[in-house]
Amino acid sequence: MNLLQILPELNVGGVERGVLDLARHLLLGGHKAVVISNGGSMVAELEASGVRHYQLAVHKKSLVNMIRMIPRVVEVIKKEKIDIVHARSRVPAWIAFFAARKTKSIFITTCHGYYARHFFSRVMGWGKLVICPSNIIARHMQDNFGVSQNRLRLIPRSVDLDKFKFVDPETKKGDVFNIGLIARITPLKGHIYFLKAMSKVIRLIPRVKIWIVGDAPSSKQDYKDEIRIMVRRLGLDYCTEFLGSQKNIPAVLNNLNLLVVPSTTPEAFGRVIVEAGACGVPVIASRIGGVVDIIKDNFNGILVAPADPAGIAAAVIKLAKDKKLARQLAENAYKTVREKFSLELMVERTLEVYQEAMNLRNLLIIKLSSLGDLVLSTAAIRAIRERFKDNTKISMLIGSVSKELFINCPYVDELIEFSPKEKNIRGVARLVRDLIQRNFEIVLDLQNNRLSHCLSFMSLAGKRYGYDNAKFGFLLNYRIKDDKTSNIDPLTHQFRILKMLDIVSDSRGLELWFSRQDQAYIDEFLKENWISKDQPLVGINISASKRWKTKTWPLEKIIRLSELLAAKNIRVVLTGTQKDLPRARQLETLVKNTKPIIACGRTSLNQLVCLIKRCQVLVTPDSAPLHIACAVDTPYVALFGPTDASRHLASGYRGIVLEKALSCRPCYRSKCNHYRCMREISTKEVFEAVEKFL
Repeated sequence: MNLLQILPELNVGGVERGVLDLARHLLLGGHKAVVISNGGSMVAELEASGVRHYQLAVHKKSLVNMIRMIPRVVEVIKKEKIDIVHARSRVPAWIAFFAARKTKSIFITTCHGYYARHFFSRVMGWGKLVICPSNIIARHMQDNFGVSQNRLRLIPRSVDLDKFKFVDPETKKGDVFNIGLIARITPLKGHIYFLKAMSKVIRLIPRVKIWIVGDAPSSKQDYKDEIRIMVRRLGLDYCTEFLGSQKNIPAVLNNLNLLVVPSTTPEAFGRVIVEAGACGVPVIASRIGGVVDIIKDNFNGILVAPADPAGIAAAVIKLAKDKKLARQLAENAYKTVREKFSLELMVERTLEVYQEAMNLRNLLIIKLSSLGDLVLSTAAIRAIRERFKDNTKISMLIGSVSKELFINCPYVDELIEFSPKEKNIRGVARLVRDLIQRNFEIVLDLQNNRLSHCLSFMSLAGKRYGYDNAKFGFLLNYRIKDDKTSNIDPLTHQFRILKMLDIVSDSRGLELWFSRQDQAYIDEFLKENWISKDQPLVGINISASKRWKTKTWPLEKIIRLSELLAAKNIRVVLTGTQKDLPRARQLETLVKNTKPIIACGRTSLNQLVCLIKRCQVLVTPDSAPLHIACAVDTPYVALFGPTDASRHLASGYRGIVLEKALSCRPCYRSKCNHYRCMREISTKEVFEAVEKFL
């Protein structure tokens, strides 16, 4: 594999050390390792190990500079033939994200911080896989940035046990007790509370030496001056040394008797804790952030409350006086480091993530509506799953109204719900952010309207398939012309798109997936209405959608059909939505010598599927229940008016289509002055069609 790591700078720090260690071991393992940064003191060491480094200004928080850096990073990716781009910080991550998309490289992130919840930080959750060094960071990315759990990978930071050697605490028997704090000098590292604790310690423990290792960034020089003043004010200047940044951290640790990590805000991990454990230095640390993943209190270290000088002082005094406990903590810490935080283990786990990302594909199917069209898409979705059997996660963007139909679908790994109420700027922006985060390589747009084409494009997927139509089809980079003059059935229409992926239709057709609970509900519902298992049952769907009133068969004809069926000892069940209930109640009062079963608004979608499956025949206009009948192999009598059956009905299923050869149809109008196309379909011919299936 050819691997690129990108970070702001290569100066002294835990992230920087981790990048260098990983790059060096990748090279030893036969992989190509490349690093991009703005340079720093560790570049010479990196290049000496054989890793190629490119110095680019990927550290500046300037939009203009970030845009300018994208093509520069693209050049590096192409030149080095990079497979995976691994971003380690937010500014480089924005640059790397777009460069990776442009080159179709795989984008991975590692979250090294407890990022504030704002848009700038979101890019750290957009990796195909997102590496977190601790459980608390994984939870933070999941809860505050919406990163799904199945994209998170836990890989703690590591320590090179060849460099950090264990020194038995018992051998450090000098007259001076050295206590250290190794961290950048910034407020979140807790220097103030450490010094306040030390002012208490020196009263009880003689000959203490305090080492403050690390320097302040240029923006925190005033804080560094404040810390120096505090040292003098607390009377610690005689025993405190400011050692600045140190490259040889193992040498520093080997001369410490105790390390204190008094951080006040959650941090991703705590690399220095692991390094101290490798060197046999007992650790006292704040019970906060990723620290709790490393230290088990009073087993391999001591945990104290953050910002608690008294607690820190008590723990220091305890370990200074109890040499046996200090040694026991150090030995347990070393064992923990060896088992969980070795460099070899980190490299092995990271390579596993890289390999997984190389093998894994993320595919999105867009099919938002309508309910009937979704039923008609089930054959295509099954074929997509069979084409992408291994290592492909298939997600489906679906309308909230229709989501239930696919809850039990075995061919889709994830349903992404989009409510009609969210079809505004804010809702679409939220959805686009969600799609980008999921890192889709392939989008199959089976909806083929303006919104779906825009969503396909804004997902930033490398391959976007659909129809080239007048509805922003140019936003798709794999498209075919939508010939609306040829009347092809809906399944053939969908498979024309899939043919670009060498996916062909089979003879199995449509299918739906309901649960035992759905079936049990319908069994009980029919039992309550005195329907035995052998009782013939005919379903009548009493209307189409609210928009398509022109598709609805007149109520008086449904009444007459119900009476004719009752004369043959056949029960009728009326299907529809809650909005169809008044019409069903009206029919119930007007029909004679029978009492139809009213199921309008009394079933969920999957319960409706079970009900239609139970019917001997379904009488319906061009609507979703017609396609459900096809999927569950229930014979149908379909009444077509303003629409064309050849374009909207799946072929090859048991059923009869009734339609009138009028010069004005198909008109595809939702309003009409005469409704002749539906009115001229007689009760007699519908009844005779039903009888053929009984």
